[in-house]
Amino acid sequence: MEDAIIIRNLLPAVFAGEESAHTGSDIWLMPERGFLRGERYLIRAASGKGKSSLCAFLYGSRGDYSGTIRLDGRDLRSLGRGEILVLRRDTIAYLPQDMRLFGSLTALENIELKNRLTNCKSRDEILNMMDAVGIADCAGRPAGRLSIGQQQRVAIVRALCQPFRYLLLDEPVSHLDAETNKAAATLIDRETARAGAAVIVTSVGNDLLLPSMQRLNL
Repeated sequence: MEDAIIIRNLLPAVFAGEESAHTGSDIWLMPERGFLRGERYLIRAASGKGKSSLCAFLYGSRGDYSGTIRLDGRDLRSLGRGEILVLRRDTIAYLPQDMRLFGSLTALENIELKNRLTNCKSRDEILNMMDAVGIADCAGRPAGRLSIGQQQRVAIVRALCQPFRYLLLDEPVSHLDAETNKAAATLIDRETARAGAAVIVTSVGNDLLLPSMQRLNL
């Protein structure tokens, strides 16, 4: 199927032999589960259930699973390294749980480092996005000196600085209060609607306040 990520009988290798423990999952071992462009999905689970693993599988950065993942009709396992890199530049945007910011670079430099690779946003657009989530005054500060909540908002803006059809967000607002969560959700809502993209968000309890999300359990 085009315009969708389709998983079939997916299970992390680390869970092999524990199939009975995952019979209630809406993701693991499902005969088929689709993530369709234009739809929003919230995947909730306790720690250790594989939320970050799922995101890494969908991003193509890990292959230690059984089952299949097809993106826009193509099996991820069949793609070469060059094809995966193009996929990450043009199709899938990803905010990992650990954010992977460069602590010695400023918040703005972290965002612009990615934006130079994609040429997606102007500096004014980036600054406007930072202002929308309340971190405009952090633009010139080293990322390593920001709070975790501020770092999460820098990482959210950075994730949006590329073309994408699928947006993966691994616990993106775990350190945000309700007000900043709502601001982040409003920005994500605007940018993903503009792109016509699917949004796949994981959560251990503090959910992104994005409207019209389909709730799934891992």
